[in-house]
Amino acid sequence: MKKTSLENIAALVSGATEGLRGKSSLIAVEGRCASGKTSLGAVLQNNLGCPVFHTDDFFLRPEQRTRERLLSAGGNIDYERFEEEVLKPLRRGAEKVSYRPFDCGSMSLLAPITVEISGTCVIEGSYSCHPELWGYYDLRVFLSVEKEEQIKRIIKRNGPEKAEVFKEKWIPMEEKYFSELDVESRCDMRFRT
Repeated sequence: MKKTSLENIAALVSGATEGLRGKSSLIAVEGRCASGKTSLGAVLQNNLGCPVFHTDDFFLRPEQRTRERLLSAGGNIDYERFEEEVLKPLRRGAEKVSYRPFDCGSMSLLAPITVEISGTCVIEGSYSCHPELWGYYDLRVFLSVEKEEQIKRIIKRNGPEKAEVFKEKWIPMEEKYFSELDVESRCDMRFRT
């Protein structure tokens, strides 16, 4: 797969949404950590004038982090809460969506955020294409990155110490999810950044 810039990906995704306009469409931006999901979400937000929701706001709260849940592929996000607070209201055509983001620093839910909705919405983040959420989307985009480049980006973004945590914990959890649930090959569009 050829490496593609985020601007080119955004143009291709924007083009693919042309047929979806006229209704409230949901675009999932899934992929490996440090592949550019958040950056692509920001470009799409700017290009399409749409809100972006982040699955990182829906990591499990401490009381939900059971061994069984964390061992399940894609089990480390609260997809049930994401579905109830974001996806179901979007599919019902809500004009506003309110949710409480999870803060990893304090390990608690923050004050509610209210987002005004007007058509297309982007959902970005790992686990956004979990099987429990899959059917909500009109378009699913997968971003990948070479392992060496991935680590370089994580070190630059998070520092060497946190990069070790990614290598030992978060990347293996993501790869298990991608592999067991065949996420990448099922997405509508796939790119390497």
